[in-house]
Amino acid sequence: MSVQQRKERERADRERLIVATARELAEQQGWDAVTTRRLAERIEYSQPVLYSHFRGKREIIGAVALDGAAEMAVAVRAAAAAADGPRARVAALARAYLAFAERNPAVYDALFQLDGGLAYAQEDTPEPLKDAFAALMETLGEVAGDGVQPGLFTEVFWASLHGIATLTRAGRLLPEDAERRVDLLVDRLAVV
Repeated sequence: MSVQQRKERERADRERLIVATARELAEQQGWDAVTTRRLAERIEYSQPVLYSHFRGKREIIGAVALDGAAEMAVAVRAAAAAADGPRARVAALARAYLAFAERNPAVYDALFQLDGGLAYAQEDTPEPLKDAFAALMETLGEVAGDGVQPGLFTEVFWASLHGIATLTRAGRLLPEDAERRVDLLVDRLAVV
């Protein structure tokens, strides 16, 4: 391995460490606790080293969001693939999405609430975000209904899931109705 390759590998390792540490700190204490000074202390590098990877917290949030998008795509694809039939796939997708949001609140915030400097629904949208949407549309597109654009249907269904996830997390919805909400969403929106 050349010196250049070793340096590139070390840089990539440091970047992964910064992102993982930011995510861990955010999940434990919230995004307000994530500062470049605290990150530098936790990873045992100087702040200038941290700034050589990311210009600031906004870019770190964006990096966490991209990792989260990739994880969410894997989760919803796996859930849908394990289900039999269109209705079961949509219900499994919905449950996997909501479970991801519940298990990873800081990542979910990085994806959908905070400014990570990422473009959404645009030509320059980063690939992990496009893939997360594609993971939803793969299953939801098959139940959009005649004459309904699959992408538009996916946006509406996703917006409903996001609303449920956000309101549940804020304690605005009764927890005992969680399963019934998913069933109602699937039964009323998906044409199966």
